[in-house]
Amino acid sequence: MSAPAQANSQTGQPVKSRLSPELIIAAGCLVGIITFGPRSALGQFQLPILGDIKSLDVSTFSFAMALQYLFWGLGGPITGALADKYGTGRIMAIGCVVYAIALVLMVYSRDPLTFILTQGVLFGLALSFASFNMIIGAFQKMLPLQWRSFAFGVGTAAGSFGQFLFSPLAGGMIQNIGWQNTAFLFAGIVLTAIPVALALNPMVRKKSPEPAQPVIPVAVLPEQTFREALKEAFSHRSYVFLVLGFFTCGFQLSFVTIHFQRFVVESGIRPEIGYWAFGMVGLCNIIGSMLSGWFSGFMPKRYVLSFIYFARSMVTLLFIIVMPITPFSVFAFAILTGMLWLSTVPPTSGLIGVMFGSRYFSTLYGFAFLNHQIGGFLGLVLAGWLREATGSFLIVWWLSIGFGIFSAIINLPIVEKPVRSHQPLAA
Repeated sequence: MSAPAQANSQTGQPVKSRLSPELIIAAGCLVGIITFGPRSALGQFQLPILGDIKSLDVSTFSFAMALQYLFWGLGGPITGALADKYGTGRIMAIGCVVYAIALVLMVYSRDPLTFILTQGVLFGLALSFASFNMIIGAFQKMLPLQWRSFAFGVGTAAGSFGQFLFSPLAGGMIQNIGWQNTAFLFAGIVLTAIPVALALNPMVRKKSPEPAQPVIPVAVLPEQTFREALKEAFSHRSYVFLVLGFFTCGFQLSFVTIHFQRFVVESGIRPEIGYWAFGMVGLCNIIGSMLSGWFSGFMPKRYVLSFIYFARSMVTLLFIIVMPITPFSVFAFAILTGMLWLSTVPPTSGLIGVMFGSRYFSTLYGFAFLNHQIGGFLGLVLAGWLREATGSFLIVWWLSIGFGIFSAIINLPIVEKPVRSHQPLAA
């Protein structure tokens, strides 16, 4: 197994690494499991925290989680740019430390303002440094082209396995050792990701030796500046459509992640059904993400995205309107939603790579992810406010359906080709 060869990242070729493609993917998947798992289980903490800390209510918890999504997104372009410059591994290692601190501070945040600052702002910034979007950036830069669609799917699936693992784990631990000790233990687990994350740094570039044989001169497009890359991306209609569509993904996922457990309990279903069902979302998304990455490797990625968004809306419609809320329907919703959960990531990241190459991939994916998180912020703010105002989440479910149909339509006109030539041109 040979390591990926060094090449100019503007061309979309991988930079040099000490690791083989298989080991790069394995390292990224392990980090994804560790960092995505505890965060995805935060919905399990809502009821015990609100029961223990009387100064907090559902709107405060929801607003803190909304800010977490927002600051996770706001930090995305910044941490993406840092990763483009200094390497993903170093940035993720810093993020893991801050992530662990935020989990510990959850225990000591006993008033609304402190809870919002630690679990909203600090936790969100930590996630922008240490989350699966950073791993996707590392895969884009370090893997050969033929490995990337597969790696995007497997890496996303790894995060989903973390969700499957940590959701029931959190539910069981909270019941047996309390939510405070569970938060402490999760903080320790996150720190174990640091040495693995450092493996996702490419080697320092070295000057290439002079070729032994004369080569045909080539004319290469001048490398873009950071500002030129941003201007090119945001003036390109396909990128704008892709970013706008990603808003829906954040809106839908944030609402289900944080409020699904509460919705299940308020519908008269036992709490353990809720956290096992949410774990099932993660398990089924392992299959869905890998299928999405596989399909994205040989068919138009815009069609894959459009199907996912439309299918999400139809699954939600069946769950909320057609079927009664029972343990069977809860698990049916979880299985079908899981197949579509993070499956938007492989085609979305793949399209950005196709259009703009690798040089500023992490930054451009960071801006797309920012809009994803704005959708998550809006979804949680509306969910908390509408739950208090109307006594139910029904309006938010309907908004989720409508946004899904909108994104299914807006992804269809995307043009899947490089915006500029990323390959050397014959002189």
